[in-house]
Amino acid sequence: MIYSVDIEITAPVRDTEIEARVADAIENVFPGAEAESGHGELVAEAHSVEAFSEALHRQEILDTARGEFFGGRDGDTLSFSLKKQAAFQGVINFAVGNPDELGDIHVRIRVNDPSVEEFIDYVAPPTEDGKPITGET
Repeated sequence: MIYSVDIEITAPVRDTEIEARVADAIENVFPGAEAESGHGELVAEAHSVEAFSEALHRQEILDTARGEFFGGRDGDTLSFSLKKQAAFQGVINFAVGNPDELGDIHVRIRVNDPSVEEFIDYVAPPTEDGKPITGET
């Protein structure tokens, strides 16, 4: 599938944190995203979700991801948060409930093409018994 998305990633940088480590956490989840320092936060932009999607498949959290994507959908935009410490380890852990003490990584994906539903199905396909449904019989 060919898709066109704009991904905006923001993460707070606390006084007790090393900015480069927060940048590494972002890069671990979205390789190629280049973080720039802002006022107490890092802001990054990306256009590929391949590594993110592969991690969702590898960690077998497609249903969780779909729930977060649809739950954070607003028109052609998906918004969700990830745990910073997990991302630093290269693990995707959706942030739910109270924000982490160090703050979470906030991700906003604007889907330009195809539809949001088709994009979600591509990144985190529906599953049956925990396995992606491929449409093949």
